[in-house]
Amino acid sequence: MYDLLKDKKVIFFDVGYTLDYPASGDWMFTKKFYEIVGDKLSGYSPEEIQRAKELSMQFLEQNHLVKGTEEEYQQFIRFYSDISRYLNLSLTTEEVKAIAYDRTNNMDNYIVYPDAKVVLEELSKTHMLGIISDTWPSIEQQLCAIGVRDYFTISTYSCELGKFKPDELLYRDALRKSGCKAEETVFIDDATRNLEGAAKLGITPILIAANPASDVDSPYLKIHSLSELLK
Repeated sequence: MYDLLKDKKVIFFDVGYTLDYPASGDWMFTKKFYEIVGDKLSGYSPEEIQRAKELSMQFLEQNHLVKGTEEEYQQFIRFYSDISRYLNLSLTTEEVKAIAYDRTNNMDNYIVYPDAKVVLEELSKTHMLGIISDTWPSIEQQLCAIGVRDYFTISTYSCELGKFKPDELLYRDALRKSGCKAEETVFIDDATRNLEGAAKLGITPILIAANPASDVDSPYLKIHSLSELLK
């Protein structure tokens, strides 16, 4: 890995399933969600639940230019209201608000990977580090809460651009902020489609499969933990 990184100037990282993972096992169905919903999901198949998530995400995807955590909170109220409707959960307005508030403000929803801080500290000595993430405004609190924010000098967040990866706007924004050519950079992400978007511009892609679901066949170099970047 050293031979790959030694001639690069910038390393861009995704956040979810790269630097941290959800405490509940799901990014949107938090511990607070499960606490309030209880066993109401038991009558639904995984496919039905996934379909409800996809339908509920449509509003978030179509209205992703989000300014501040108050707008984020309002968007999540809409999301969990839709989830309740599609799955007939009969959540009250107060329950929906409690779940949305928790999703926006409770940083215990995120757990940093054990090796992340050590790896970032070492790499920050030799490279500029940046983030390219599909996320919402609370990402800043999230990064601070997991103890990694200070290692990054560049950040490109989808909610600030109104577009999700693999839209090239995100990669071009990150490159512009770095002041470097694409060939001088690396991008680490857990989704092959996001790496494809980076590779089209000349950014070197690395697939991270810390999440078993990401351990798929890929034309790109694959690692299973960030610590492999130091070998």
